[in-house]
Amino acid sequence: MADPHPSRYPKGADKHAAHVDKRSLFERLIEFVSPGPDSKDELIETLADAEHRELIAPESRMMLEGVIRMADLTAGDAMVAAPRMDVLDIDSPYDELLEVVIDTGHSRFPVYEGKRENIIGTLMAKDLLKLQRAPELNLRTLLRPAVFVPESKGLNELLRDFRVNRNHLAMVIDEFGNTAGLITIEDVLEEIVGEIEDEFDDKNSETGIYTLADGSHRVAGDAEISAVNEAFVVSLPEDEFDTIGGLVAQALGRVPRRGESVPLGSLIFTVMLTRGGAVRWFKVTRAPEVAVGTDGA
Repeated sequence: MADPHPSRYPKGADKHAAHVDKRSLFERLIEFVSPGPDSKDELIETLADAEHRELIAPESRMMLEGVIRMADLTAGDAMVAAPRMDVLDIDSPYDELLEVVIDTGHSRFPVYEGKRENIIGTLMAKDLLKLQRAPELNLRTLLRPAVFVPESKGLNELLRDFRVNRNHLAMVIDEFGNTAGLITIEDVLEEIVGEIEDEFDDKNSETGIYTLADGSHRVAGDAEISAVNEAFVVSLPEDEFDTIGGLVAQALGRVPRRGESVPLGSLIFTVMLTRGGAVRWFKVTRAPEVAVGTDGA
């Protein structure tokens, strides 16, 4: 005899399956005709289109792109190279240590013994003040353990470690165990949100030129050469390129890498940050052997 109340579901079928996909037929048809992105590049293009249609703000799009791109970056990509590290010598007198701390404006420093590559710990700038009040203290007792990570460590994983361990600085070592550089939580976050300005920066947003605590300057790669000439009272050529990044690349014959320095007239341009095959920021200092006012084309 037939079941007077036949089930709507075939025998053995999951009665909850019909409720899994609640999309309308129209929504499923749209997804079939216009499928989602299949790669990171397509996803980034989708974000750019969303910004163009004013679905998301430009700042949001940049941060989302940063998160996506960061998945492919390692500590070696974002670190400060060893020759450019600001470090403290464990055997230096207190006055010399204090001078370095004041000139650089950092809150944490790697401390070495003997040679720069021999990092024995990190020092908080605020802990150095304890020596002023109690000179009998040994600097070694103020050191905190140094954290070491390989160059190949992914930035996503590194950021998670920084957060979990409440640590803000790590030493980066190469495949041979040598010190390759250092990386801070700020370096990682800047890959997402862009350059982070601090209270020591004197910002001139219109020109892209910033004054740093040590008297040097940070100059955007897309800053106009005319603005650089005016700010530094120099006369770099303006006839072939509009931006300082283009002029530096032409002088070197290629786009410089992070940590490279290129002299132009009486100025030295050191690459602080690159992104997308272009220089994002230069640190600019004056060449000590060249007098001000002697710049030429």
